[in-house]
Amino acid sequence: MSEIPMPFAGEVTAFLQARAPEELRRAVEEARKRDTLAGHYPYPRWMKKSDYLAALKPLQAELVKMQHWIDAAGQRVIVIFEGRDTAGKSGAINRISEVVNHRIVRVEALPRPTDRQLREWFFQRYVARLPAGGEMVLFDRSWYNRAVIEPVFGFCTPDQRARFFQQLPDFERILTGDGITLIKIWLNVSRAEQLRRLLSRENDPMRHWKLSRIDIEGLAKWDSYTHAIAETFERSHSDCAPWTVVRAEDKYRARLAVLQHVLGQLDYPGKSEDVVTPPDPQICGTPAIWEPELWDDGS
Repeated sequence: MSEIPMPFAGEVTAFLQARAPEELRRAVEEARKRDTLAGHYPYPRWMKKSDYLAALKPLQAELVKMQHWIDAAGQRVIVIFEGRDTAGKSGAINRISEVVNHRIVRVEALPRPTDRQLREWFFQRYVARLPAGGEMVLFDRSWYNRAVIEPVFGFCTPDQRARFFQQLPDFERILTGDGITLIKIWLNVSRAEQLRRLLSRENDPMRHWKLSRIDIEGLAKWDSYTHAIAETFERSHSDCAPWTVVRAEDKYRARLAVLQHVLGQLDYPGKSEDVVTPPDPQICGTPAIWEPELWDDGS
């Protein structure tokens, strides 16, 4: 069998050894496998996998009830998943998509815009992917690319970003005013945990494909991301379209919190109140629970 290509081999390690702040490097190198690395995170270790799986199974059964209601009642539901690279967006989405009918619950992860799409109204390509009656759409990143990723990497101009924030409240108000349920989830991860996860991707041939050039270049842009995230919460957390922040240092706890929150927002028949309990308030809440980490990356 031919060797699996690993185009970014060694690049995360090189950043850790040569460019990462000393405190960050020590945190990554000295941690045990299942330690949580954010000092402010309320749990020092990941939860046990057996406990996680025991809690996950009944929540996934509730997802099946939920999808039947969405289909039968003609509901339209959007769940936006945002967060830094490696924060666990795909993992949380997969815990939903693996037990539902993909004709009812579908995942949208839009590729880089085409030349024509770059000349369209910014929201236009997202409008084309919105749910019809009887559908739920899980956006693995969304129109919030323009709020965070694009300005950090210079993919949009300041004027384009300003126009986005000007139009955004009306856009989301139109969606919810037309009867769409809009759930916005931000998965937050510390810089040390992000770096540890990127290192694991770098060294695993079966997961190396998850690394991109943006991931590598983003290693030195932590503060730029932080400032963009803070402004995004300030300008887009509203009564009609609030953000829910999940502290995702422990992927297991984060996934359970996501499912509890999504199910808790939907009033489907037969919901088990014993299963769909409120998420852990220590790791899930409004943007007030978000604690930005700032490092001197020159931004």
